[in-house]
Amino acid sequence: MGETPIKGRIYNKGLGHKDQVAGVLADDFHSGLVEALKTRGYSLEAPGLTLLLAREFGFCYGVDRALGYAYETCRRFPDRRIFITGDVIHNPRVNERLRSLGVKYLPQKDEDPDRLEGIGPGDVVLLPAFGAEREDVDRLEELGCTIVDTTCGSVLLVWKSVEKYARDGYTAVIHGKHYHAETRAACSQILKIPGGRYLVLLDLNEARIAAEMIRDRLNPREFLGTFHQQISPGFDPLRDMEKIGLANQTTMLSSESLAVGGILREAMADRYGMDKLGEHYRSFETICSATQDRQDAVEELLKQKLDLLIVIGGHNSSNTGHLAEISHRTVPTYHVEGARDLLGADAIRHLPVGAAETVITKNWLPGRDLRVGLTAGASTPDRQVGRVIELILKFKGLSCEDYLKPSGG
Repeated sequence: MGETPIKGRIYNKGLGHKDQVAGVLADDFHSGLVEALKTRGYSLEAPGLTLLLAREFGFCYGVDRALGYAYETCRRFPDRRIFITGDVIHNPRVNERLRSLGVKYLPQKDEDPDRLEGIGPGDVVLLPAFGAEREDVDRLEELGCTIVDTTCGSVLLVWKSVEKYARDGYTAVIHGKHYHAETRAACSQILKIPGGRYLVLLDLNEARIAAEMIRDRLNPREFLGTFHQQISPGFDPLRDMEKIGLANQTTMLSSESLAVGGILREAMADRYGMDKLGEHYRSFETICSATQDRQDAVEELLKQKLDLLIVIGGHNSSNTGHLAEISHRTVPTYHVEGARDLLGADAIRHLPVGAAETVITKNWLPGRDLRVGLTAGASTPDRQVGRVIELILKFKGLSCEDYLKPSGG
C-alpha cells in the first residue's frame, strides 16, 4: 500500500531514495562513448573525420538534481498519482521518459485555466527546475498536495534578487523571454511583494526602447503598447522607470545581458547624472555558471577551425538555442534535438537560429577530412550526444567499436 498522504508537505531536499535510483538514471542518460571521448581529450580521430567535443556541455547540476528528484518521487510514491506543472527540463526525450514512468503533465495555464481542478491531498505534484508560478504553488498547498520542488538554485537566486528590488522600491527589469516558465515564475515572485513591479526585455532593441522611456523621449502610451504583455499590472512608465534593478533569465546569452545592462545604465546616467546613478539603477548578474561555462566552451571550440558544428538539445531550450546563436555566424551550425534528426549523410533536420520551424538541409556532411564540433545544452543527456556521435561515424562508413566503446541502448 502507498503512504498516508501528508497534507501540504513540500520536499525540496530529496526524498531519501538517491542511491536506489542512481543506477536507473545512469542507464537512461549515461553514455560510455561520451565518457571515453572525455578521457581522450574530448576528441576522436578517424580516417577522414575528426570529432571535437566542447569542454563543457550537457547536463548541469540543476538538471541532474531535478531528474534525480523526479525519479525518487516515482519510487517513493508508486501508488499515487504524480503530476508536474510543466516540462521538468526542456528536453523532449527526457520528458517522454518521465511520461513512461507514469508522470502526468498538466496543461499550461493559458491552455486550461482550471488545470489544477481534480487534484487533491492524495496526489503528488512536481515543480520543474525552472520553478512554478507562486499562485500555483499556493493553490497546490491549499489543496493538500504533496509537493516535490526541483527548482534550480540559480533560479532561486534570481528570485532573491528581484524580490529585494521590489522591497526596496525598484522595478525589476528582467532580460528574458516573458513567456518562458522561468521568467513567469520570477515575475510571480515579484508580485507577492506589495507594490512589486516588473518589465521583461527580450533583446537589445527592446532595451533601447526602454532607454528612450527613461530619457523621457517616448510617449508612455507607445511604451505600454509595445510592452503590454511584458509588464506588471497597473504599470506606469513615468513612475516605474525612475528606479530599476536588472536581473536575467538564467539561460540568456551572457554578452547580450551585459549589453542590455549597459544600455539601461547609460540612459539612467543621462537622465539623472552619474552622481545619482546608484539611486536609480542597480544590477545583479544572474546568468547561471553552467550556462556561462557552456557558452565559453563553444567560443573555445570555434577556435578549432571546424567545418560544421552540431548543437544538441530541445528546440524550446533557451540555453541550447543561445549556443547555436553563438556559433552560426562563424561556422555552419545545426541545432538538432537528438539522433532522430540526423536523417542520413545527405539530410539533417534542424532548427535554424531565429526560425520558428525546423528545416531539412541536404548534403550537410560532405567530403572527407571533416572537422565536426559537438556541444549540447544543459538539458541534454550524454546518451543523446553519444547516439549522435555513433550516427556520424556510421554515415562516414566508420564503426565506433573500432575507436571507442559505444554508448549502448
